[in-house]
Amino acid sequence: MSKLRNSTAALAAATAVSVLAACSGGGQSAEPTTNADGSTTLNMWTFADVHAAYYEEMAAQWNEANPDKEIQLEVTVYPYDDMHNKLQLAFNSGEGLPDVVDIEVNKFANFVKGETPPLLDLTDAAEPYVDDVVQARLDLYSKDGRVYGFPTHVGAFVAFYNTELLEGAGIDYTTIETWDDFQEAGSKYHAATDKAFGVASTSVNFLEPLVTAQLGGQFFDAEGNVQVDSPEVVEAVSMIQEMQDAGAVSTIPGGSPDSEEAFGAINDGKYAAIVYPAWYTSRYVDYMPDLAGKVAIAPAPVQDGAQVRTIGGGGTGTSVPVASPNQDLASEWLAFAKLSPEANVAVWEELGFDPVNMAVWEDEEVTKNPENKFNKYFQTNLFDVLNEVKDGIGHLESFSDPSWPTVDNTFTTVTLNDVYENGVPAPDALAKAQSSLQNELGQ
Repeated sequence: MSKLRNSTAALAAATAVSVLAACSGGGQSAEPTTNADGSTTLNMWTFADVHAAYYEEMAAQWNEANPDKEIQLEVTVYPYDDMHNKLQLAFNSGEGLPDVVDIEVNKFANFVKGETPPLLDLTDAAEPYVDDVVQARLDLYSKDGRVYGFPTHVGAFVAFYNTELLEGAGIDYTTIETWDDFQEAGSKYHAATDKAFGVASTSVNFLEPLVTAQLGGQFFDAEGNVQVDSPEVVEAVSMIQEMQDAGAVSTIPGGSPDSEEAFGAINDGKYAAIVYPAWYTSRYVDYMPDLAGKVAIAPAPVQDGAQVRTIGGGGTGTSVPVASPNQDLASEWLAFAKLSPEANVAVWEELGFDPVNMAVWEDEEVTKNPENKFNKYFQTNLFDVLNEVKDGIGHLESFSDPSWPTVDNTFTTVTLNDVYENGVPAPDALAKAQSSLQNELGQ
């Protein structure tokens, strides 16, 4: 692991490589791609420059440890929509597919439809690491008990509190355990400061699935029929709307905390509490420098009698198309690059994401490193929070349903705006969404 703690320069160099690769097109021949020096070329597509840099570093680490199975990784970075559309077209035609590909979680279900998904079964490749990996995140990219993608992070929901703002209003964030506590603190803060406390997002569907999971609900029934008007979903969205009415949450510029407009507002002290996946640590460090030393990380609030304490939000599943002529080597390298302890140290130290391999959570040389830029920034330690909630990390089955992308699109373009921007009562907005989705999905 120590080699990975000094990999910043390598990642920076890899970013440059990824940009060059993007210009080259990244197409794949139908023939095996063994080179004259015995190495194998693996073509990879992704939609994030930081992912490309990370994968280049993990290819270098692999080659150092496996000189008899060296790879030449050629990474192509495409815009988000372009990449997923290009991937769908390539699967439809059976031509031009990469050996390895990143698929964003809200698109993943599109690529595992039918009885024989076009993605390689990675269950056996995961086996060397599976005992230490958060099972809920493997489940997210699985179908019928078989794994078709490897996660990048847990994305466990946590709470980020600006303690300087809260202390000024006489609020102790450590007393916030339930959503009732959150609402009480938010109402008090808003009354005292006339500023926003938490966030009701309209362009991302995050808090609603979290609370629904805590209530034991799903967005689909056991037969796969949409049920966004179920008692649990209605209760979840109604609760957030009630918090908005009480002043505990407010809409935010950009529609979610993860937007350029929102970064500026949060950095300026206009919001005091952000409940978001743990990977949001990187957004604070990269985009909100004025808050360094002022933010504490704590467990996300829970519902009374919660079925689970937290779930993963967002994510990227990385897969190997069945059509790859290099599928065996690609799947073995990918398991190392996404699931191994070495890889997961880099996921934390370079990307600021919460690693899926929980063995890293116990390595205090990594998690408590005082020189780590994320440890320097936050008042509390992310891994203390993760270890506190790790037995309560659940998986919302709805995320894996083939129709989830359709539901998510309806929520982020219509439903959440109806509720939080236009004041439509949650039950009415969800009844409308249910009818619309049933028509769209033919149910």
